[in-house]
Amino acid sequence: MQRAANSLFLLLLLFSACNSGPSSKVVITIADQFQEQISDGRLLLLLHHSESPEPRFAVSDEVGSAQVFGMDIENYKKGEPLSFDLESFGFPIENWEDVPAGEYWVQAYFVKYETFKRSDGHTVKMPMDQWEGRQWNRTPGNIFSPAKKVTWDGKTTIELHMDQINPPVEEPADTEFVKHIKFKSKMLSDFWGRDMYLGAHVLLPRDFEKNPSEYYPLMIYHGHFPSDFGGFRTSPPDENLEDEYNARFGIYGYNKIQQQEAYDFYQKWISPDFPKFIVIEIQHANPFYDDSYAVNSENLGPYGDAITYELIPYIEQQFRGIGEGWARFTYGGSTGGWEALAVQVKYPTEYNGCFAACPDPIDFRAYTTVNIYEDENAYSFGGPFKQMDRVGKRNYLGHVSTMLRDMNYRELALGGEKSLSGDQWDIWQAVFSPVGEDGYPKPIWDKYTGGIDKEVAAHWKENYDLTHIMQRDWGKLGKDLEGKIHIYCGDMDNYYLNNAVYLCEEFLESTKDPYYAGEVKYGDRFEHCWNCDPNLPNYITRLRYNTMYLDKIAGRLRETAPPGFNQKSWVLIK
Repeated sequence: MQRAANSLFLLLLLFSACNSGPSSKVVITIADQFQEQISDGRLLLLLHHSESPEPRFAVSDEVGSAQVFGMDIENYKKGEPLSFDLESFGFPIENWEDVPAGEYWVQAYFVKYETFKRSDGHTVKMPMDQWEGRQWNRTPGNIFSPAKKVTWDGKTTIELHMDQINPPVEEPADTEFVKHIKFKSKMLSDFWGRDMYLGAHVLLPRDFEKNPSEYYPLMIYHGHFPSDFGGFRTSPPDENLEDEYNARFGIYGYNKIQQQEAYDFYQKWISPDFPKFIVIEIQHANPFYDDSYAVNSENLGPYGDAITYELIPYIEQQFRGIGEGWARFTYGGSTGGWEALAVQVKYPTEYNGCFAACPDPIDFRAYTTVNIYEDENAYSFGGPFKQMDRVGKRNYLGHVSTMLRDMNYRELALGGEKSLSGDQWDIWQAVFSPVGEDGYPKPIWDKYTGGIDKEVAAHWKENYDLTHIMQRDWGKLGKDLEGKIHIYCGDMDNYYLNNAVYLCEEFLESTKDPYYAGEVKYGDRFEHCWNCDPNLPNYITRLRYNTMYLDKIAGRLRETAPPGFNQKSWVLIK
């Protein structure tokens, strides 16, 4: 098929159903105004059985996932033809020839890569966060075609036209209580060879401007990239808001619950007897993920140091934080739970307590359902006559919805073999692994076969296995961690994260000189992400992180704050 000269180019996707059978092809054209923007990236071909949502929003680990095939494009020059290799890897169906005949909504999507010349000497091509939180299907500047309904019979020519582009992100405006910081990090900029930024949403206490002599403790709420400060609303819930169904929790009206909880928090926040402190939510998306895991990493750079020694002191200086370790606390769930514990362990005197809910694997003997030190394969186990696949996700009844192999295969199709999917397993690998010879993370296991690399596992153990690090270094860490560690997890966590918590608890309870003097608790039959309240469902407690641990934090402050600290209002008068 030919389009007007100098306005379009043809991308031919060639495939033979069998050696002697008829061929099929997909023809993708790109609008003229976008051709100059194409150089390096990942080209995705997506098929979905439904019109809504679009295929790009329907790829998941679940059985209803859209189909995706992906291939890398490198050094494209305008006007050159490109051929999509339909032998490229796909998910959930691995091979194009196995896609059954039927009606599909089909879409083409291009994930743009940029070139980074890092300080470690490696030059890498990767997708760059555009302040959207490293979401490949929403990244500003990525181009795509509208979804098109196609009747597929194995022979049909599919024609797609990429003439859509994701718009820039609108950053939120400051309000009386919530301020927004975008901070250039010298440490990260030096590592990545370009300007790199950290951000934060800052919640200020009541009467902040009226009391310039007050200085406040800092609560650091770790988690995925927040577009604005969440769970805080200065107006009552919308009266005309219609009930929406929340598939995750299986209830109607969760949107109303969220608004009410956010407004209730505001009412507490401004009440005269509520303690005064600062809450921050950090933005630290990067080329790999929506979050850096808040530690130093060979592949991501010194995010731990940049957050602890650049961003946090800057915020404390701008907004009258006390600025000392005894007045900083960390908390969060899932990714944020791992971060809360990790920064406490790696920066033991810079923080005075962590509250880690449903943390990502904190002991790699239980890296979800894999023991990376003893298991030979991440995807399967068994004997000479029978092999079993490892499970990846379950519900509170133990019913399994996806396998660990499938979760990794989805990322392999989306991001290729260099950990560039922007998703969970790839970011763990990017954070924890050493740099490979090609400049990308060295795989913990073969993404296709699941075979585990024991040398990489040894690197993970010594640098990021939090249980092992505490056990190895308790002689020098113990005194600085005493009374600071709090971990909470449902015993039916969807991703089996409770298994690592059991192993960590076993060590913590064995500690002496000093005893760790914290707490580890489990929610009976609670799923991901239980955070300590056994009397309320997850869908409520997850909205209360900023108030849930205040009694325990008050206890730490009573024990450790200097005499000049006001224990009632939580302020230091200078």
